[in-house]
Amino acid sequence: MTDRVVRWGVVGPGRIARKVAADFPHVPEAALTAVASRSKERAQAFADEFGLSAVHDYRTILEDPDVDVLYLATPHPQHRAMALAAIRAGKHLLVEKAFTVTPEATREIAAAAAEHGVFVMEAMWTRFQPAVVKLRQLIAEGAIGEVRAVQADLGAQQNADPADRFFNPALGGGALFDLTVYPISFAQMVLGTPEAVHAHGVLAETGVDVEESVLLTYPEGRSATLFASLLCQSPGMARVVGTGGWIEVPPRFHHPVSLRVHRNGHDPEELSLWPLGVGYSHEIAEVTAGVRAGRVESTVMPLADTVAVQDIMAAVASQLGLQVQEGPADLEH
Repeated sequence: MTDRVVRWGVVGPGRIARKVAADFPHVPEAALTAVASRSKERAQAFADEFGLSAVHDYRTILEDPDVDVLYLATPHPQHRAMALAAIRAGKHLLVEKAFTVTPEATREIAAAAAEHGVFVMEAMWTRFQPAVVKLRQLIAEGAIGEVRAVQADLGAQQNADPADRFFNPALGGGALFDLTVYPISFAQMVLGTPEAVHAHGVLAETGVDVEESVLLTYPEGRSATLFASLLCQSPGMARVVGTGGWIEVPPRFHHPVSLRVHRNGHDPEELSLWPLGVGYSHEIAEVTAGVRAGRVESTVMPLADTVAVQDIMAAVASQLGLQVQEGPADLEH
């Protein structure tokens, strides 16, 4: 692609899409121009709010030649069909986390992206926050020695109404795909793919998971201890522990604005690293730069990492007895 502005469309104009859309003014190389929804009224309301020129249903946005990239913000089980259809239509993609609800669907999308040569990335905004970018730099520089452990929690108490999306298995409800994905992805980012996954938790009457503790074990005794809950609020902190110290990521660790670096034998160091806008701008910029450069993948959030995280979540789901409902591969269903 030339250096022209990359044109974006939103599929699924819900709460998260509104937050992401508000950050587009911080990325001058990207322009949000279109929206698609199963509801014409919802799409029109979103278009009016953000000044978009094109309002579509799911099928017609794929046919719009003035849209280069689609941001998929539909419920998790619906990602598969839209992503596959978009890839076949030659659209680049930013797919909201969790990428899908099964590793099989994630691999299917990754294979299709490779076949068609389009840029596809999971919208794991955490990895692009300036504080997390600095965290990875400090670890790579050996600031805390050899990393031995990761600890992270994320609890967000939700209304226990069974009709709520969080408790609806058909909409990918439960803690795993909305909350636990964050500490799992954080641990995978720091320690890589684990040797084993151990999970303990509880299911709601609707069959979705509402709380879990997860232990990931790695070679040479390294580990990640993770907790997520829809039943209780928790601090939302993360800690990376090494032989030469540790780094704390203060609440909420999945979109932090600071770090506390504790080097053995030294006073703690506080680093303030604020995102641009709310923080979604950085993932928008990553996709936009990749598309303009003709790349098909992000080096910060590669599809191999997304697959690895989905494999871990599948192991958690299996151990909890969670019955996952993946959506169809065909957009018409």
